[in-house]
Formats: sequence, C-alpha cells, structure tokens
Amino acid sequence: MKRRNSKQVRVGNLAIGGDAPVSIQSMLNTPAHDIEGSVRQAKELEAAGCEIIRAAVPDKEAVRLIAALKEAVSTPIVADIHFDYRLALEAVAAGVDKIRLNPGNIGGKDRVRAVAKACANASVPIRIGVNSGSLEKDILARYGGVTAEGMRDSALYHVSLLEKNDFTDIVLSIKSSDVATMVDAYELTAEACAYPLHLGVTEAGTERMGLIKSSAGIGSLLLHGIGDTIRVSLTADPVREVYAAKDLLKGLGIRKGGIRFVSCPTCGRTKIDLIALAGAAEERLRGCDKDIKVAIMGCAVNGPGEAKDADIGIAGGDGCGLLFQKGEIIRKVPEEALLEELVKEIERM
Repeated sequence: MKRRNSKQVRVGNLAIGGDAPVSIQSMLNTPAHDIEGSVRQAKELEAAGCEIIRAAVPDKEAVRLIAALKEAVSTPIVADIHFDYRLALEAVAAGVDKIRLNPGNIGGKDRVRAVAKACANASVPIRIGVNSGSLEKDILARYGGVTAEGMRDSALYHVSLLEKNDFTDIVLSIKSSDVATMVDAYELTAEACAYPLHLGVTEAGTERMGLIKSSAGIGSLLLHGIGDTIRVSLTADPVREVYAAKDLLKGLGIRKGGIRFVSCPTCGRTKIDLIALAGAAEERLRGCDKDIKVAIMGCAVNGPGEAKDADIGIAGGDGCGLLFQKGEIIRKVPEEALLEELVKEIERM
C-alpha cells in the first residue's frame, strides 16, 4: 500500500509521521493524583510495548505526575490538558514530551502564543484533538450538526491558531464514536493538510465492541495509507489496548516481528479443546519476538494442509495431536503435551 506523505514530528525519542513506523499509544486510567499507581501502570504499559503514554493533567497538583513518569519510564509522555493554558506551560517545564490540547479552548491570542512559544523552545509537539462532541457552535450551525466536514474544519481552525504563531510541530486526531463518520473525517483531513494523524475511535466501548469498531475504523484507514500513530480505545485495562493495537498492526501486515497466529474455528471433527489451547498458546507466546507464523489447528485431517505455510504448528487428534512445520509432520504428541512441545520447538527456531 502507498502511505500518505505526512510531515514528521518528534515526540521525545520517537518519530511520528513521514516514513516512521506506525506507533502505538495508550492512556493511563489511574487517578491523576495517584503518583505511585500511575507510575506502576506506566511501567506495565511500557513492558507491554506501548510507545507513547498519555496522562491526564486536570490541575496544578497533577503536574507532579509528569516528572515522576519521566523518571520511571523511557516511553515518551503526553500531557492531556483542557482549557487551562498554565497547565501546558507547567507540563513543558516539567519535561513532558508532547502536549494534547485544543488552542481554541485555552483563551485569547496571548495564551495561545505563550503555549506555542514554550513548546517551540522545548521542542515539544502539540496534538490537537477534535471529536464529535467538541465541535464549535458555528461549525455545528454551518453543517446542521456533527459531520465529517465539520470535524475537518474544526481541526483546521485549531491548526490555524498555532500556525499564526509559526508553530507547525502538530499532530491531529479527529475522532468519532461513529466509525463511518470517523473514517470520513480522517480522509477529508488527510486531503486538506500534511500533518501526521493519530487514529482512533473515541468512546469505542468495552473490549469486545471497542476492538471491533477500532479494527474497522483504524484498519480501514491504515489499509489506505492514512495514519501515523494509533490508539485502540477500550473500556478495559490500558494494557489490553496495547495488545489489541499490536495485533491489529500485525493482522494488517503493517508491523513485523512477533508471532502471527492462525487457528481454525473448529468443527465437528475437532476432538480437543482447541479454543482453550489456542488461547493458552497466545498468552504463553505473547512476549516472543520471533517473526514467525504459528498455526493452532483442530484436526489432523486438514490442519497441516490448510496451514502448510505456517512455520510451526500443532493439529489436534483423538487423545494426541501432530506437530508440523511448513505442512510436514514432525511427530505425534500426546494431547496434554501439545503446547509444551510447540513452545520447545519455537525456542529451538
């Protein structure tokens, strides 16, 4: 696929946009004043593979969290700020790597200028975040409600406020809880400017529904070359967001490295608990960074054949199963030892 040619900005030691790989983000959901709990969660996110961590900064006291996070993890930190421009200035002074705010919501021109100057001096980019619930009244009136065109116009309005201060280290997000609107808004914005785009479906829902909506929206855009960094928003542990995003990128063929699993949906021939086995294999091998395809198949009749392109795989039988590589059977294995034997073979590869 041909990727959209976007401007590149740097968030700490990470590049977003241009030819940089699509990066994975998540957000702390611990209370902003719980420094210990937030640091613990940030470490968990970093260990899971999160590449940008966002933290809410609702008041002056919460600014203390920025320094604590910067000391605890090497992952770039984003301060999520609404309305109070002073919090942005203090977060920059505390060493934050990126600010998330909307310039049109922090007051007059002097306040926008102050934030733009502070961020420019510290090489801190700004993410402008527009969503379907935050559109300006004049834009809502212009389009008769929430539309993709209105979301694009809102994003470009906020961009213009920073550009007037010669600030262009900008990342844009244009999120909606409606997948079709979200996709249209990003496509329109991608045509209108060259700033890197942070993709996401806002208020996507619980882990099950949120993953479905995010895969449809984010996946659609990425397959058309649009998107530079993503967050799979879930009403769940943020670590689950990171796992989901990694799996989404691997499923689209955008990110290499790590195991790519294939498994069959089971049928009447299946004589082992393949659902449990596949789940256990996925969890057991989640941290493996070998770039291989692993098959977990339900029966020996079709398993090695259907998954013959897998680097390694197992296929269930009646009390025993098969271990195979590239469609060739290696040996029979007792059912209770299938997972252990699979792991051992992968470790040898």
